Amino acid sequence: MKDADGRIRSWTLELSRPRFTPPPGAVDAHCHVFGPQAEFPFSAKAKYLPQDAGPDALFALRRHLGFSRNVIVQASCHGTDNRATLHAIAVSEGTCRGVAVVDPAISDDELDALHSGGIRGVRFNFLKRLVDDAPKDKFLDVARRIQRLGWHVVVYFEADILDEMRPFLDAIPVPVVIDHMGRPDVRQGPDGADMTAFRALLDSRDDIWTKVTCPDRLDPAGPPYADFVRAVRPLVEAYPDRVLWGTDWPHPNMETVLPDDGALVDVIPEIAATAELQRKLLVDNPMRLYWPEEV
Repeated sequence: MKDADGRIRSWTLELSRPRFTPPPGAVDAHCHVFGPQAEFPFSAKAKYLPQDAGPDALFALRRHLGFSRNVIVQASCHGTDNRATLHAIAVSEGTCRGVAVVDPAISDDELDALHSGGIRGVRFNFLKRLVDDAPKDKFLDVARRIQRLGWHVVVYFEADILDEMRPFLDAIPVPVVIDHMGRPDVRQGPDGADMTAFRALLDSRDDIWTKVTCPDRLDPAGPPYADFVRAVRPLVEAYPDRVLWGTDWPHPNMETVLPDDGALVDVIPEIAATAELQRKLLVDNPMRLYWPEEV
């Protein structure tokens, strides 16, 4: 949905209330903020121009869905200017942490400032439709430099380049979180080629985590996202201590079909069928990664 200025709204204004109640302390471990543009302009290299979706809207969504905390991932529309993310963390009263996108030439002092501002990881994006350049050698240098901070690396790519990504992923010297399971074709099922290859990646290192997220992006059949559930539930059961979940609000680039976050929350008990798995997915795992001092 676009406004008069051509700016995209990718989230629904008609939000349902989920039937599923998250456990106390639940963390939405993958979401974003956009702007406000007047205060935090978008990057000149941005591939999309969204409407404002700032911290007030994010926190209202969090209350509506029954979550307690957020991990805010720097959106590609803001490039390496992390001020919008840092602002949202600053006004969250300790309930948010973040993942930054940085220029490989960033100084150690600037990394320290990001840490003080609540950043706990860096994101490397390999989706060509979103970024123009993804220099693996420079990314590895950044990964080595954040070791002293106890950060991790978040990597976003699609399933068709997993093989070529393996040497890069193997070389990262800190824990790795894979966004959206590397975007497998969930229609193949849990034993399909994409999920089998992804499981091999998880088996290669015990410090690779993943976000079991975005049925709205990965399952073209739509709600109730049966193919997503069928493919992802065995993954959650096999790697219960290395999975995270998030809304992906405000759903960058999803302007054609606007996801209902209430319906997305109701997928959680379908992929994490027991109270123990739900607590690991929504509380224990994200707290270990983003608030380790409280664990």
